[in-house]
Amino acid sequence: MNLPKIETPKYQLTIPSTKKEVSYRPFLVKEEKILLIAQEAGEEADLLMAMKDVVTSCTSGEVNVSELASFDLEYIFLKLRAKSVGEEAELGIKCDECEEVNKVTVNLDTIEVTEGTPLPKKIQLTDTIGIVPQYIKVHDLIKISGKKDKGDILTSSIASSIENIYDENNVYPISEASDSDIKEFIESLNKEQIEKIEKVVTAAPKLQETLSFNCTKCGIENEQILTGIESFFV
Repeated sequence: MNLPKIETPKYQLTIPSTKKEVSYRPFLVKEEKILLIAQEAGEEADLLMAMKDVVTSCTSGEVNVSELASFDLEYIFLKLRAKSVGEEAELGIKCDECEEVNKVTVNLDTIEVTEGTPLPKKIQLTDTIGIVPQYIKVHDLIKISGKKDKGDILTSSIASSIENIYDENNVYPISEASDSDIKEFIESLNKEQIEKIEKVVTAAPKLQETLSFNCTKCGIENEQILTGIESFFV
């Protein structure tokens, strides 16, 4: 028996980092189940994998999600969530003064990615050695989120922010280097050199919204900046 098929609407969005326009559909019951299982597991890596799989499905494979910048994934997923479950979400936000949890409504469809500081073409570490930086990609973020050791997290975060290493004679793609060589290079950096790279990472575009509300308990006016998909994952 051939049952009738329900037509799913299509929408358009522009990927922040590439400015490429792609079409997408709201997520369906099968994708909601993937997200629920990941939420119940409570692990960041599981949630990121679920988001990656859902975005891949809802863009019909048009987007190579693994190679996207992490903020691209957050942006696309938020757009999917808005069209799938509803554009308005009620968040529980603590008052800065008395810590009372206030219910604040936010329109998810109006939230955008901040511009951030333009990615420099290179970062000079010494007179002869430097790196070509890149935004942390989704596949790297998933690996990082599965690590527990703080040292490993730092090393992996720095490595994921490097596309190439160069000296006066050669360019060395980080993708072709072994894990041991990458670790040795990063551990040879001094504090000033690490801070140069970290500055680029922290200045990257991010999903962000400023919320203003008066606390229902103490009446104090609050203005809070919410950053990252975890702030809006409801």
